[in-house]
This record gives sequence, structure tokens and C-alpha cells, in this order.
Amino acid sequence: MNKYKIESSSFRDKSGFLFYYKNEIYRKIEFSYKNQYEHLMNSKLYKELTENDLLIDHEEVNILEIENSYKIIKPKKIPFISYPYEWSFSELKDAALLTLEIQKIAMKYDMTLKDASAYNVQFLNGKPIFIDTLSFEKYENGQIWKPYKQFCQHYLAPLALMSKKDSRLNLLSKIFIDGIPIDLTAMLLPKTTLGNFGLMAHIHAHAKSQGHYEDKDVKIKERTLSKRSFEGIIQSLYSSINKMTWKGGKTEWGDYYSDTNYTEKSFEEKKNIISSALDQIKPKIIWDLGANTGMFSRLASSRGINTISFDIDPLAVEKNYQMATKNNDQNILPLILDLSNPSSSIGWNNDERMSLVQRGPADLIFALALIHHLAISNNVPLYKIAEFFSKISKFLIIEFVPKSDSQVKRLFLSRDDIFDDYDEKNFEIEFSKFFKIINSKKILDSERIIYMMESK
Repeated sequence: MNKYKIESSSFRDKSGFLFYYKNEIYRKIEFSYKNQYEHLMNSKLYKELTENDLLIDHEEVNILEIENSYKIIKPKKIPFISYPYEWSFSELKDAALLTLEIQKIAMKYDMTLKDASAYNVQFLNGKPIFIDTLSFEKYENGQIWKPYKQFCQHYLAPLALMSKKDSRLNLLSKIFIDGIPIDLTAMLLPKTTLGNFGLMAHIHAHAKSQGHYEDKDVKIKERTLSKRSFEGIIQSLYSSINKMTWKGGKTEWGDYYSDTNYTEKSFEEKKNIISSALDQIKPKIIWDLGANTGMFSRLASSRGINTISFDIDPLAVEKNYQMATKNNDQNILPLILDLSNPSSSIGWNNDERMSLVQRGPADLIFALALIHHLAISNNVPLYKIAEFFSKISKFLIIEFVPKSDSQVKRLFLSRDDIFDDYDEKNFEIEFSKFFKIINSKKILDSERIIYMMESK
């Protein structure tokens, strides 16, 4: 009997589901979606969207019999699945504008989106792309835009909070997996946004309407909307989001590379050591942990290696994404990640969104100028760090930063040195429990050491 595994994140869709078969991903389409799918394909909407890299392309396949299947399709594979609460402001903004652009194009073919979840977007070749082929349905004259509330909660609310209040508020999307509530957003936004027409209409008035009808016995009345009004709402949302700018400010590590203790010579040697290791390991996918603005991530991405560039600092990730976009770097994906509290399995049955560990292991991880932050700033024992790294990587390039380093001394300005076991010898002992040390090299004009290791 042919066995397949259903992707846990797709159980809500009545039109079909994603499943894995022989390590490849496929999508089953139900007979109930037959007419919608045929219109999508025959109207040439699919052709326009895929040719412009707005929608993931697929092929129809005949691999196995699944009960009540109208069709089985095989979508193009996404190298790394990321989630909205891991995106920078500009990543979320680009995903929102992509969704609205798709809606605009769909109207030309008498189709509309039936849902506008941020989880329907992933990043491929450095740009957002819509991945849910079954999100389209035929447009009927007079209908409202069904996913309006969903779009506002998944996109407009977090973007408004990041733009007008604080960029870290996007993390609320991790708590409210179905989108940040509109009433909560209205309460958190500064009162000055009441004068913003777009936010007034789509957030404040929306929240007030929800509050007015809450707990009231309201007669359900079928609403109708002219096509012109329908398109006006989409354009209003597009304009409101397109005008938003990021509210960040200076953060602790946003200007890290302008404040290091490397000489120009030692910095170049560090890059040469890492470049040599990349040529030796030849990884297909790398996770750069604590990447800052991605300087060393680009050593990998420039070689055509899929590089996930993680950092805890939203300013650094924002700069990294803007730089990658400007340079058309298609192999790098900057994401926000707190290693002391990495993305966990959340959603229904704690199984709807994958943890960081579930999305690994990577062929190689970088942990450059990071170990002292984890061991000293976060009080994580060296063996715990080594154990975690061994779960998420096959190979490891790690930089040991001793206590004599100026960056470590800076950490001790605000705390006592209680870390008697933090030294080179103990570092090697603890990491050797989980990794084979292939080689190590001290960086010129520095006391820092670069190690290359392989997971046992």
C-alpha cells in the first residue's frame, strides 16, 4: 500500500490538502474544487501569475490513488519554510503587497481570493511568492471581499503596529496565530493614527464596528458590494500599506560591523577561513545564526548556496533584507530569531507551525561571534549550546571568543564573571561530546579561533 503523510498545516482547507510522498510534497485537489481549479487554469490567470513569479507553479501528476481526488499536483519546492512572526517589516510589507497585487490581477479573470492568510506566502529566490493554489474562486457580482478581516489581522494590523509603534510588536503574530485582533491593534496604536485615513477606515472604524455589534442580537443581512467598490477597498489597502515606513530606531547590534575589534587584516583572514571551509564542505543550505546584517551570509549566498540569515535584532534583519533586495541576492533569506527562545511548534495540536528544529537540520550552520552571547549573556552552558547545534546541523563553523576579547569584556560591565568554565579548553571538551573537531585556526591579530566541526 502506498503511504503518504498529510502536512499538518493544511487541515483547514476543504478544497484539498498538502501531503508528502517519497520525500516530495504534493497537493490533493478535491472534486468540490474542480470548477474553480479549471477556471484558474483555463482563464490564463495561473499563467500570468506564475510567469511573473507571483504564484508558485506546479505540474499535474499521477503518482498514486487517493480517495476522492480530482487531481494531484506537485508544486515547486520551497527550500525553507518561514513564518510571518519571523519576518522583518519590509518582508511582511512585500508579502502584503504581493497578496493585494494577486487580488487585483485575479479580478481581470473574474476570480478572487477566498482567503488572504500570511501563511499562504513564502520566500523564494529572495522574493515573496504565493503558495496556495487553492485560494482562488470565481468572483460573483455583488460579493464582498471575504478575506478582508483576515487580511487586516494578518497584514495591516502588524504592519501598522510596527510602523507606528514598535517593530517588535510583530511577535504578537506568534501569540495570535489567526492574526492580531483589530480591537487590540486599535488600542495599541497611538492616537495620532486616528488622522490617518487608511488606518482610520480599516483599523479604528473596523474595531469600533466590532465593539458596537458584540453581544447584540443582530439580524444577518446579506451584504452586496459593487465591483467598483470591491476594487476600491483593495486599492485603499494597497495604498495604506505602500505608504508605511519602518519604525525602528537604533538597536544594540544594528551597527555591529562598525564597532568590532577586528583589524582590516584579521577581518579579511576571517572571511578567507570561512570561504575555504565552504569550498571544502560544499553545503546546499546554510543557517547563519546571529548573522547581524549578513556579511558572512553573503559569502555563502554568492556561491549559490541557500542561506537563512538569522538574527535577534529586527533592525539588523531589516537592513539585511533591504540589502539583499537592492542587490537582487536570490539565495539569502533574512529572518528574526531569538536563539534563547527559538520558534516553537504552535497552532492546533501544537502541530500547525513547525519549530526551528523541525525545519532542520541544515547542511551547515555559522555561529560566528555568537558563543559569548549565548554562554554569558543568556547563561546557557556550553554543553547545552553544543547539544542544540548538533540537532540542527551536520557541519558547524563556530568562532570561539575568549574572555580577553573586548566584546566579552563589554558584557561584563553589567554583570559579574561567574563563568569559570568559559575558556578554550572547556569549549573543546564540551563540543567534542557532540561534534568531531575537523580543524581550528586562530584569526590573525586576534585571540578568536574559528573551528570547523562535524556532528557525530
